[in-house]
Amino acid sequence: MSPLFPALTEALADPDGTAAHRSALRFGDRSLTYGELATAAAPLAARIGEAGRIAVWATPTLETAVGVVAALLAGVPAVPLNPKSGGSELGHIVADSAPTLVLASTGDQLPPALSALERVDVDVDVRAAPATAASAAEALASGLSPEAPALVVYTSGTTGPPKGAVIPRRAVATTLDALADAWQWTGDDVLVHGLPLFHVHGLILGILGPLRRGGSVRHLGRFDVTGVTRELSAGATMLFGVPTMYHRIAETLPDDPALAKALARARLLVSGSAALPVHDHERIAEATGRRVIERYGMTETLMNTSVRADGEPRAGTVGVPLPGVELRLTEEDGKTALAAYDGETVGEIQVRGPNLFTEYLNRSDATAAAFTEDGWFRTGDMAVCDPDGYVRIVGRKATDLIKSGGYKIGAGEIENALLEHPGVREAAVTGEPDPDLGERIVAWIVPADAENPPLLAELADHVAVRLAPHKRPRVLHCLGALPRNDMGKIMKRALTHD
Repeated sequence: MSPLFPALTEALADPDGTAAHRSALRFGDRSLTYGELATAAAPLAARIGEAGRIAVWATPTLETAVGVVAALLAGVPAVPLNPKSGGSELGHIVADSAPTLVLASTGDQLPPALSALERVDVDVDVRAAPATAASAAEALASGLSPEAPALVVYTSGTTGPPKGAVIPRRAVATTLDALADAWQWTGDDVLVHGLPLFHVHGLILGILGPLRRGGSVRHLGRFDVTGVTRELSAGATMLFGVPTMYHRIAETLPDDPALAKALARARLLVSGSAALPVHDHERIAEATGRRVIERYGMTETLMNTSVRADGEPRAGTVGVPLPGVELRLTEEDGKTALAAYDGETVGEIQVRGPNLFTEYLNRSDATAAAFTEDGWFRTGDMAVCDPDGYVRIVGRKATDLIKSGGYKIGAGEIENALLEHPGVREAAVTGEPDPDLGERIVAWIVPADAENPPLLAELADHVAVRLAPHKRPRVLHCLGALPRNDMGKIMKRALTHD
């Protein structure tokens, strides 16, 4: 297949050419041009070329980006490791993926679970000439099979031990090219983000995406509103974030005119990994004149849908299927496609296309169970689809589909309605058994004023007016905070009634 990073290939082949001098990566005050990235990554690619599968200690640093690029140059599958993972989880991932070595930044303290692996420190010293650059360029130019594994990314493990999704080079390339089409993403774009680098959003979209386009990325190290203002004011054109980040932005905007001005300068504001509440959409749009667009993907599929840069930025939806991606909604049997898309009928999202993973590593049973007989991947996400193809996700099949009084109800739309109430800061909705209804709707909220929280009747009426009476919550719990994971997703299984 064609090189994953044409600009880097050009820089490897011609160290004095135009491409070599273009900005590629910046983390804080440390940066690399494409020529410098080639100088740092090529010798490392030669060093690990026969290593088999490797692990990458995925801190938000220049070294992580260089290590993953080197692995892709060498054609060696990389396993990004979350530095915040516990010992048992890391032990499972290492035993399952069996890497031969681990790449890390000099000075990183690695946990005991990695002690048996050979350690290779990533050197980003670019003062020396890359003696192996020519051979690395030749290997890259010759191309690997599109089906060759690029990464093994482990799922969150919410329903058991994490599974390693084997992501081929084909999926990386096609997803990034489809997003380039949808977002009009070019080498002139400068992306700013502060996402972790151990998952597909932060690593594949946020680091490999700009490199595939020949553009650049400025990573904040960790998300910070001040950093967003600084980078967008200094010429960055795109911002990637998750809903918790955009919520913080929305909360800050009324008292921060510099942030509003910076966001107004951006060409594209993108949110993903979970649904962005409509209330935050509206607050950001009102303050900046810019609409945040959403996209939808997951580890196994990379990206499936997105609002297009030249399309209608319809708040509360994740847009339309990306080029090359087929998407359908199915009935509860998981086989029968919905007869019509009316914007109301809930079905499970199933997808197929070149963006999909190859398999779960060492889990042929789980791989087989994840696909239908005719090759569609079962996402487990529930959605409705408008007649014009816009998809609106209403929750996960396992935790967010509530069957109450004969209706199938998605928790997501109730959460959005609750967040429109001035007394609600955060909201989650679950179901619990009910002898009459089958399940009753339970609202978990963080009140805006802990001393004066809204009453259940008030919130029930608020939801019933906006949605339908059968979607109103029957039980209310007020909390100081909702349980969230590293990506800011609410962990509903941690919401208990005692």
